[in-house]
Amino acid sequence: MPKQYTRLTQPLVRENGELRPASWDEAFDRAAQGLQAAVDKHGPSTFGLFSCSKATNEVNYLTQKFSRQVIGSNNIDSCNRT
Repeated sequence: MPKQYTRLTQPLVRENGELRPASWDEAFDRAAQGLQAAVDKHGPSTFGLFSCSKATNEVNYLTQKFSRQVIGSNNIDSCNRT
């Protein structure tokens, strides 16, 4: 019998090893801090994005723009080469 999963309805953040509910602002801030910490420690080439060929051109454009302009990385790939 397949396992039943409960759908998440709000973001969760890890604090002291435990997940707890958080606001969207806190979740986005933590995600941004985590990305910034990785870039600060290892440089922008530590970051990469993979985009899907089934996404719209606009979404793929925003993906590469975010990676290049915000993160400073050219590590972008997609499955549309196959």
